[in-house]
Amino acid sequence: MVHVALTLVLRFADVGIATYGSLRVVGQPEHTVTWVVEEPLLLAALDELDGALPEPMAGESPIDALARALSTGPFASQATELTLAYRLGVLLLSEAAWKLLIESVATPRAVLFVSPTSRLARVPWGLLAVPTARPVPEELVRARVAAITQEGPTPARIPWPTGDVDTLTEGRRLMELVDVLMAVPANIVNAPRAAVEWSERSDRPPLLVLDPRVPNQRPDSTLGSVLGRPDPDTLLAKHFGRLLARTSVRPAVEDSVELFRRRDADWSWLAAMLADAPSRMLFVGHATAADSGRADQAALHLADERPLTASDLMSLQLTVPPRVALLACASGGDYRFDEATGLVAALVLGGAQLVTATLWSLPTTAGYRQFGRSQVGDPMADAIIAVDDAHQVSAAGRAVNAWQRAQMRRWRDGDETASPIYWAALVTFTVDGAR
Repeated sequence: MVHVALTLVLRFADVGIATYGSLRVVGQPEHTVTWVVEEPLLLAALDELDGALPEPMAGESPIDALARALSTGPFASQATELTLAYRLGVLLLSEAAWKLLIESVATPRAVLFVSPTSRLARVPWGLLAVPTARPVPEELVRARVAAITQEGPTPARIPWPTGDVDTLTEGRRLMELVDVLMAVPANIVNAPRAAVEWSERSDRPPLLVLDPRVPNQRPDSTLGSVLGRPDPDTLLAKHFGRLLARTSVRPAVEDSVELFRRRDADWSWLAAMLADAPSRMLFVGHATAADSGRADQAALHLADERPLTASDLMSLQLTVPPRVALLACASGGDYRFDEATGLVAALVLGGAQLVTATLWSLPTTAGYRQFGRSQVGDPMADAIIAVDDAHQVSAAGRAVNAWQRAQMRRWRDGDETASPIYWAALVTFTVDGAR
């Protein structure tokens, strides 16, 4: 007998000064739960998360933010990361939601599609830990009421239970219960688009866009090198060297080092490469989030003076392969805007059925070694290699989840080189039944 994996949908919606959550099992309407995340509790959750991310908070420089995230923030140690995972698990998911998730644990592993609101767009859902203890309800109500001021709601000062975090959660994470994928917004899914199945392209060469050289940028500048000086002895050069040994790639090269820091990887080069119908695309480099309030201004930086925006991608109508990986700053930030028409949406409209992206900026290897607790390892390279490997198998999104679980368990067991700043940042968006 063939067992079909359950599919669950976790959806949030802002209504007035509250955020409503719902969790349902597809095809089983009797298995649906709903709850409310009051504004002060939502703001408290966002405060917890902001302190963990390597992105500037008020008064911080980018370097300050990186130093905080890697050396003193919640992602800097196992105990503080678990505390963050526990608190987010309490504040964002109700007891009934956790109960339904636990009841849905099965073989094959169930799949959970997440559709967040703009304010919850950076939450690493798979990281959330199953709570075994919660704040006293009466004290939580008082904290929530106290956070409502004449100026408006403020983050509630949560009366967290005392004791070691290991007594407040059993430590299991959401991604250990289910595979976690991101839902593509309905308006994008239902828009006219010409998708190509992975099975029809899997034997074609992959397109590798690795750290393209942005004009007029020094290697150590803001838009300088992400991966450092090309060197045949690096983990990445060896990984792509092994790929070259067994298949052809685009661009056609003799040595893997030629894939990095290319000066010709501009708009017209990309269009020509995509026209050659690659099986998939891996982009590692710089992206900029939209700062104009419009998701379609999020952009990739190629070897051009002007970045390639999501709007450009849509207007150029480039043919996109069925799988794309964007390992670039906050490339998966579509949901941060009311109109979720960012880079992921543009790629899906172009034909992609599966897009792996990041929720926040990934520190370079140099940044990790400067500010991280461990001076060994290369978690940036590990993440790139893991995604590249995952995108070569039949269920790429599930394979990314499997790597994240393995990394989380290494981290949980005390391996500081398995930093959650990298594995928790990855999210995969899928449509058309891709997993």
